[in-house]
Amino acid sequence: MQKKQYILLVALCIGFVTSSIAQHKRYKIKNGIGIIGGLTQFDIATDNFSTKSGTGFLGGLTATVDIPHKWFTVSYGLQFSQNSLEIEGWSPVTPTQVEMLEYDIMAVQLSFLLHVKLISDNLTLDLGPQLQYNSKMDLKSSRQEGFYVQGYDSLLAEDIIDIAPFNANGVVGASAGIGNFKLRAMYSYGFTNILRKLNDQDLNTTPSSKDFKGNQNMLIFGLMITF
Repeated sequence: MQKKQYILLVALCIGFVTSSIAQHKRYKIKNGIGIIGGLTQFDIATDNFSTKSGTGFLGGLTATVDIPHKWFTVSYGLQFSQNSLEIEGWSPVTPTQVEMLEYDIMAVQLSFLLHVKLISDNLTLDLGPQLQYNSKMDLKSSRQEGFYVQGYDSLLAEDIIDIAPFNANGVVGASAGIGNFKLRAMYSYGFTNILRKLNDQDLNTTPSSKDFKGNQNMLIFGLMITF
């Protein structure tokens, strides 16, 4: 009888110790909100037009989830940007003289980013997908209405404003800083054809017979403050 009681006592002790060791260490998950503002440089990579990147500005919010013992952090971001772009054109008054057609483009972008901790939270590699809704290209100057796009006989500057509103991008960049302040540099590239909607219109593209195809790219240089 005593032997059975001894065996039961040993089993209970082993079970207690095993249970204590098996418990996972708890880590405090840190959530944060950030405000970002900065400058942009926007362009469309295409063989249909001769373009020049333009500068703009950006503002937005980020929500961060950080688990300290992990090698990465994740964040959701919503940002608004006002961008500009120039495309070569020509005036019917002086057809031999090239003039840059100036456009504005507004965009709203929703991102889900993975932040790889290179030096703790002070330096991270940022990458992930991004969904975008953008406006049409708005011709800045009414004076350029009636101008033609360079390389085409009768394609007007206002004929190409109706670009695709929904696009998917990939983002890569880096963030560096101390405490609540970080500098962020990011590059986004459009996987979708932002000019695809032009192919559905009955545009006179003489002398070219190529379909419209273009991929946007945007550089962002900003300052982020987290709370």
